[in-house]
Amino acid sequence: MPDAPATDFRPVVLGGDITAYTLVRTFHEAYGVRPLVVNMTDGGPVALSTVCDHEYVEGLENEEVFVRTLERVGREHGGEGRPALLLVAAGDWYVRMIIEHKDTLAAWFTIPYIDLDLLDRIVRKDVFYGILDEVGVPHPDTVVVDMGADAGEERDLPFTFPVVAKPADSALYHYASFEGKKKVYVCDTPEELADTLRRVRASSYDGNFLLQDFVPGDDTNMRVLTCYSDRDGKVRFGSVGHVLLEEHHPLAIGNPCVIITTEIDEVVEQARRFLEHIGYVGFSNFDLKYDRRDGTYKFFEINVRLGRSNFYVTAGGDNVSEWYVRDWVRHEPMEGLEIARGEHLFAFVPRYVVRHYVLDKPLRDKALGLMRAGRASDPNRYAPDLTLKRRAYNLAYHVNQVRKFRRHFTDRR
Repeated sequence: MPDAPATDFRPVVLGGDITAYTLVRTFHEAYGVRPLVVNMTDGGPVALSTVCDHEYVEGLENEEVFVRTLERVGREHGGEGRPALLLVAAGDWYVRMIIEHKDTLAAWFTIPYIDLDLLDRIVRKDVFYGILDEVGVPHPDTVVVDMGADAGEERDLPFTFPVVAKPADSALYHYASFEGKKKVYVCDTPEELADTLRRVRASSYDGNFLLQDFVPGDDTNMRVLTCYSDRDGKVRFGSVGHVLLEEHHPLAIGNPCVIITTEIDEVVEQARRFLEHIGYVGFSNFDLKYDRRDGTYKFFEINVRLGRSNFYVTAGGDNVSEWYVRDWVRHEPMEGLEIARGEHLFAFVPRYVVRHYVLDKPLRDKALGLMRAGRASDPNRYAPDLTLKRRAYNLAYHVNQVRKFRRHFTDRR
């Protein structure tokens, strides 16, 4: 932490989960500032924090309430003679609302996000894959299914089972409710796939669904990539993480929870081609998987914000908040492309989970060794914020992670 808090800006963070807390932590750690967190829940990691101010707003999920609330926050905390308000979000819905109302909110806030037209293009995974093809970036073979049409077009697939099935529009899918709903489905048989699509069709979701070739391998074949593009659309930073373990709860499948920072310049260059081709600005987050069949890394999706596991970047020595501040608040000139180097372990699960559920023994041993050597970080454990309540919360959080893995873990080697 700096000797004195920064006075030229204040972060306003939208969200209340672990993603929001890591944003609070990174800004406080780098600049000593107290972010203001505004969200729609009054519990969780943010509510217990002593290094931020927290404002719970009932009904914030309503668009009208959202805009009215941020206008009020802008009037109360921003304006001439006050620190610049830097608006960042921890969830997809928050990001969309910021972008949709950017013209209004820009009167009060500095907004480090893309425009709506680009957002609507790339959050649809079928469109995203088409752009990847344009710039020669690999992705899994994919068939697009129109969920508003009659069933049947998914019968003849150009790849074998198991098949991955997932919504093309995650934001629209968020509002669908039905029995057995999952973030991503891995269907082992044609009958299982047909049943999955039948249940989705019976819900309110009417966007496209994607059927994909299943890239073999367990969680340790996954990679995560975080990039930063400056206001001119040039990629200035890239950090690759080797995923050792993902969450396996049905509604959280695919969220990395154990990561070792690594170096794969090839995928940073591929992401750079894509991002500069579309004129992207701000942070982006990609999920990839190593395909041992052809030796390539297949890009799965992009998040137009810092991901849930973004603290792996800060833990590895590159505090993410500094890119926001240097570029959007202090307008520092940027040159070249910086790629994160070194090796550090990120984990928000306890040692027990690492020991029992990381399936690759050499990688498991490496992770446990980094823990023993003190080269590991848990985003929930921040020394200036470790009150008794927070310690109790962290303990309960770890116990719950053990329970979830015991119940939901699936070995797909």
